[in-house]
Amino acid sequence: MPKRLLIVESPGKVKKLSKILGSEWIVRASCGHIRELSNEGEDSLGFIMDGTNVRCCYIPRSQQAKETISKLKAAAKQVQEVVLATDPDREGETIAWHLKEALGLREPKRVVYTEITESAVRAAVAKPRRLDANLVGAGLCRDCLDKLVGYKGSPLVWALNNGAKSVGRVQSATLHLICQREREILTFVPQDYWSVWVDYVEGFRAFYKGMVNSAAETTQQDNQENDDTVVKKSEKAESTRVLSEAEAERLVTEARNHPHQIIQYEGKIASRQPPPPFITSTLQQAAGSRLKFAPEKTMQVAQKLYEAGLITYMRTDSVMLSPEFCASVRKWLEQNDPQNLPNKTARHRSKKTAQEAHEAIRPTNVFRPSVELRVELSSDEFNLYVLIWKRAVASQCRAAQLRKTLVIIKSGEVLWQARGQVVEFLGYAKYWANLSKDTLLPNLEQGQTLTLENAGHEKKQTQPPPRYSEPKLVQLMERKGIGRPSTYSPTIATLKKRGYVQLTKSNLQPTNLGLEVDDFLQKALPDLLKTEFTAQMEDALDSIASGKQPWQKYLTNWNQDYFAPALVKAKTVPVAASNGKKNYPAAERKYDKSRTRCPECNNHLAKIKSSKVKKKYFLKCLSGCENVVLFWSDYNKTWQAPRSKDDQNPVAKKPPGKVTKYPCPVCKKPLEEYAYTKEGQKKTMLRCSDSKARQEKKHKEAVYFNTAKGWWSPKFGNL
Repeated sequence: MPKRLLIVESPGKVKKLSKILGSEWIVRASCGHIRELSNEGEDSLGFIMDGTNVRCCYIPRSQQAKETISKLKAAAKQVQEVVLATDPDREGETIAWHLKEALGLREPKRVVYTEITESAVRAAVAKPRRLDANLVGAGLCRDCLDKLVGYKGSPLVWALNNGAKSVGRVQSATLHLICQREREILTFVPQDYWSVWVDYVEGFRAFYKGMVNSAAETTQQDNQENDDTVVKKSEKAESTRVLSEAEAERLVTEARNHPHQIIQYEGKIASRQPPPPFITSTLQQAAGSRLKFAPEKTMQVAQKLYEAGLITYMRTDSVMLSPEFCASVRKWLEQNDPQNLPNKTARHRSKKTAQEAHEAIRPTNVFRPSVELRVELSSDEFNLYVLIWKRAVASQCRAAQLRKTLVIIKSGEVLWQARGQVVEFLGYAKYWANLSKDTLLPNLEQGQTLTLENAGHEKKQTQPPPRYSEPKLVQLMERKGIGRPSTYSPTIATLKKRGYVQLTKSNLQPTNLGLEVDDFLQKALPDLLKTEFTAQMEDALDSIASGKQPWQKYLTNWNQDYFAPALVKAKTVPVAASNGKKNYPAAERKYDKSRTRCPECNNHLAKIKSSKVKKKYFLKCLSGCENVVLFWSDYNKTWQAPRSKDDQNPVAKKPPGKVTKYPCPVCKKPLEEYAYTKEGQKKTMLRCSDSKARQEKKHKEAVYFNTAKGWWSPKFGNL
């Protein structure tokens, strides 16, 4: 007979945990959050701020959550003890508190593990603790903050009447970063410049560095910073920029008229230290650059690996590794790559705000054969697992050794420079390749005279700053302190879902809607867009989590001192409703138009490219008609809407519009009013009330539009 109930978040963990714990345990899942703030009270916030107190009203977040609570209550009655084993982070602690409240548990035991292995789970169950009130407070505070900003800030952008849906504490600051970059691109003015070079018979190329009196500029710092948004750093060599063709020609002439002698020759061995193991942000960056995964996909795949017991918990900002894991990697290196074994265990430093009780993301068993895993896992899961394995092993290897060479050559009063880099010892790079391509220079000596083979110049143009890729944006959010590990991917997903940004050639580009919203918020709530301001809020939540300040006092003070006055001021900002003009033409995606018209608004449908359909594109209405999508039917040789569950369930169908007294010009059935949005403006039209008839070809033009002079049809004229 089971004596204990273990409640976890994800149903994917239940089977493995049941197997580990045995018949004495019942394992059930909450399926994530079970409660949310209600929509009661002022502005439907679901909480009341009274002085420095906050009273929250939580309700089940869905019918499914209500059923889950009932099932968990029934399971709790069958056992002597309930143990909460939600995820080991602030959000997990908050979910555990909600379970305690919803199930009426007095003193539930809380256990935390960062990997689903028998040793880790049994060790955690043997050492339960109480719920951490500080972590719960930080979770509740974030919940209230997000709803306060969203519910009180969003009505400001609704007034724009352009389709804008929401404002968010992290979302709006992130959108501002993307819009700032877009404005830099739009206002960028390219400039011409020339790169001047010389080739030597000895077999290498050097670039113009400057004149003799500028020799002090030849030193250059070696940047060892690891950047997971790129696979390998490879910068194309070029000279100090020359701003006119005449000057470039003069330098080429100087090179041809004077002998060339090496005046400085430096060769040194430099160490490149291994990168730290993955944290949430760097995993998203590396998976984006190397596997082309979107941040949300990375987290979905990582969740499956975690639930399968293959990796540690994937929401973390700590680069710490357990001594046991470090020992197992050293053992693996001893057996497989002894040359790469460092004298002592490598230690990596986390940032100050990292939760050191957590571990970095790593495999749970470094000895697990890849042949075995390739059979068990999908290709995406296997590729991400290998990425995590390689990074964790690389973090414990020896440093790479690079032979760097710097050559300075004098020709008259002109200086030329060449740089070389050769990998002497791969070290960690055997597992984590991030070193730039080798540039091999010949054996040279100080004072050596070189033989000029050719000299020339190449015209170039300055380039605008690039748009952010999803990995680059995650990196920027982390560096500026916007959001935390659990919020990076949901924030980017929300911006795409809201239509504020779109992917253009794998980079994030703000849409016209996103730019309009950001323009308005710069006037209405400028502080909310500042990264420093948002980062301070995250720091405050960290401070609450560590018990340094009470959450209710922080929330009420923040609202009283900043947000309430800021909203009053924001409401005085004049709102210019969107007129549909495209002020940012560069931000609009262009589509080919189809000859087929929308069955609802009669505008031409757009061709949307897709490799998943036989015709390589489908049709969609971009004039505001929701869910108007047509696919080509080879059987009927026509464009048709996809069949859905609603086709078999009349009750679930959208209710018809208001039926009028006017007859359809084709079938004489009454016309109905249909409301739609076009270019951000709400409009009304009349169409046949028979939904099946509307799909017929002869009904395509049987529509009347609302004009200043009444109802009018392009085919049938005034009604």
